[in-house]
Amino acid sequence: MKDLTQGPIGRHVVEMSIPIAVGMLLQTLYLLIDLYFVSRLGESAIAGVSSAGTIFFAVMALTQMLGVGTVSLMSHAVGRKDRAEANHIFNQSVLLAATCAAITLVGGYAFADAYMRIFGPDAPTRAAGVAFLHGYIPGMALQFALIVMGSALRGTGIVKPTMVVQMLTVLLNAALAPVMIAGWGTGIALGPAGAGWASSIAVAAGTLVLSAYFVKLESYVEFDRSQWHPKLATWKRMLNVGLPSGGEFLMLGVYSALIYWIIRHFGAAAQAGFGIGGRVMQSVFLPAMAIAFAVPAIAGQNFGARKPDRVRETFRRAVTASVVIMFALTLLVQWQGRAMVGAFTSDPNVADFGYGFLKVISWNFVAVGIVFTCSGMFQGLGNTWPSLISTATRMLTFAIPGVWMSMRPGFEIEDLWHLSVATMLLQAAFSWWLLRMQFRERLAPMGAAAAPQAAG
Repeated sequence: MKDLTQGPIGRHVVEMSIPIAVGMLLQTLYLLIDLYFVSRLGESAIAGVSSAGTIFFAVMALTQMLGVGTVSLMSHAVGRKDRAEANHIFNQSVLLAATCAAITLVGGYAFADAYMRIFGPDAPTRAAGVAFLHGYIPGMALQFALIVMGSALRGTGIVKPTMVVQMLTVLLNAALAPVMIAGWGTGIALGPAGAGWASSIAVAAGTLVLSAYFVKLESYVEFDRSQWHPKLATWKRMLNVGLPSGGEFLMLGVYSALIYWIIRHFGAAAQAGFGIGGRVMQSVFLPAMAIAFAVPAIAGQNFGARKPDRVRETFRRAVTASVVIMFALTLLVQWQGRAMVGAFTSDPNVADFGYGFLKVISWNFVAVGIVFTCSGMFQGLGNTWPSLISTATRMLTFAIPGVWMSMRPGFEIEDLWHLSVATMLLQAAFSWWLLRMQFRERLAPMGAAAAPQAAG
């Protein structure tokens, strides 16, 4: 366990963000490695895997629900120095993870075909998407275990073991992808299905390694079968914090799926270009996301320890770093965006769509950094409903005009990207305002209680 209630806040943000960024970069390499080899199979395969990948947001919504609930409640317990409560939260989250994994397996295989019939523009794209999903569903189910264990460690201020495990899984996925997708060395090319199975096998290996770490090396929290009985009061506490964050991720999936649906009339090349551009954008977002993922543990421990000034300082340090980094990345994409897209496709049509997306959407990077940081602070404060309200507002301001615009004569795909930038700027301002309200509601009473004690 690492005590984040002592020492410079800026140092804690840096020390936690760097390993998280490395781990997230490695995690993103899953997608980029698969995309690199799948892109060699043609635009239908790219579009199929990309559109099928949007269902991953639904799974991520559930994993986010568990992860946020775990890291928030555990960081509060650690800040109060309540080890027994931290262990209780961890073991209940393990039980919830097993339940969600079972739901993912059953639901994934039951609805994969129906999902692709809705979002695939043609038969080859739908077939590629279904094949990929059938291979990747086990990996998506195992993500729950990885997220819960990683979140438990993050709540205690520890992030390096998770990074090491992610590195091992990415290396394994990198080794398996060309073998299973393209048939290197075996002559048996599984195509899009191979991309899914390579990732699933790598996730399974990572789950085993991180479980072994908890059994052999972790001392602050541990697996305890005697606590593996549902405690509905604890589940309610976890879900009250985690459910809104899960809803946020689900809305991101809806947002992505809506775009695929709107642009389907532009053909597979447009969907493939958006898929590549989206993957590149996710990679670029990593520094801001790493800061946002470090914030809940730092803010949460200090909130649990009733140190409001350190909570506020966490936000100031984090949002400043995020804004500076994201502005620099905006300039990078404006300068090298076409080269970034060109690394994943030689099809000029696909490349044009992908670069067109990145060139416009990069102007919302600073706003995205602000939204991410605010979201992390809401998690640290133990109230994620404002973050969900912010995302829901953005969905409404994007979805309704977006669908209306797509039905108008002369609609161009760039119109959609400009709308996305405008709505993200509005969301950033709204999130900042909501966070100020939370500071007044949750931190001001702490300061008022501390003043008489200091005077006494």
